[in-house]
Amino acid sequence: MSPRPALAALGLLAATSLALAGCAPAGSDDAAASDGIDAASATSVEDFGSFEALEEAAKAEGALNVIALPRDWANYGEILDLFAERYPEIAIEEQSPDVSSAEEIQAAEANAGLDTAPDVFDLGLTVALQNTDAFAPYRVQTWDDIPDELKHPEGLFVGDYGGYMSIGYDASSFDAPTSLDDLLGSEFAGSVAINGDPTQAGAAFAAVGLATVQSGGTLDDFQPGIDFFSELNAAGNLLKVDVTSATVASGETPVVFDWDYLNAAHSAENPDWKTVVLDGVGYAGYYNQAINADAPHPAAARLWQEFLYSDEVQNLWLKGGARPVRAEAMAAAGTIDEELYAALPEAPEETVVPTEEQSEAAGTLLGETWAAAVE
Repeated sequence: MSPRPALAALGLLAATSLALAGCAPAGSDDAAASDGIDAASATSVEDFGSFEALEEAAKAEGALNVIALPRDWANYGEILDLFAERYPEIAIEEQSPDVSSAEEIQAAEANAGLDTAPDVFDLGLTVALQNTDAFAPYRVQTWDDIPDELKHPEGLFVGDYGGYMSIGYDASSFDAPTSLDDLLGSEFAGSVAINGDPTQAGAAFAAVGLATVQSGGTLDDFQPGIDFFSELNAAGNLLKVDVTSATVASGETPVVFDWDYLNAAHSAENPDWKTVVLDGVGYAGYYNQAINADAPHPAAARLWQEFLYSDEVQNLWLKGGARPVRAEAMAAAGTIDEELYAALPEAPEETVVPTEEQSEAAGTLLGETWAAAVE
């Protein structure tokens, strides 16, 4: 299956999930207000009068606070550096790059009304659905290119890049796993990690979802996936270490459940690192962008969104191995990097994405049972 229909299937299967769906520091809003612009309430470029006016308002604020953006995650390092190069007047504060989606919201709550609060979020779907009251509505100029099923209708959060849950492994130490059962073998003792806590982190949540459908279950009930990780833990194979590029490079986490684009990126540090998407039912998902309703730099936050959904940055997601949300529209317009697009790995023949109700039910179940299942 080529990348193009794979992306279409991912969007189609995500349909039910999204279709259902403080105070700024002194001087930040003042610069925009002096030109008659209320940046904090702007819902599109039109509210600024022009894109150039948005740029000027953001430059006047002079700062942008981002959070939970590891530089080795889906090519965020190059993306952040490009923004800094294009807008040297805007200082980027990269806060807590390795925290979870849930911790992003907690940071916003803890710093509400302060100039240290995050301006923008990058979130897994479950956390985004649970916190829409924390977001400011905004529609980027390329809004019409984004499939309806992958954006909140009011622009409270919008899918941006995605992929498939996979297993990464050090091929110098392990054979390629072909099923979950392979990971229960003694050769994987103390070796299998997931990227975070599934009650807080989207990638870890998706790992349990993948284990559920690969175990013959459905996304209506994550219990089979929880049972698998409980069994993995009982076998002594579950490694309770937070995964980073450093832990992969050092061999501390030699087998990792994670998104395919994140696992693939580890090969830069470890040439023996391989990535496999298991046969059978696959699990897909997009990460979502949102603006903090209490953003201390509201114009810069909106400029960042425009930047992320531009052709140039959508191609940088692709360079990082992720599937950009505007890929199909860009392919039709001839603005996508065709070589990188064609190089995307094949997708599973059948792919699932949880609905809003399934995500909420799974989140509740994980909150009630996960800690005991893997203690």
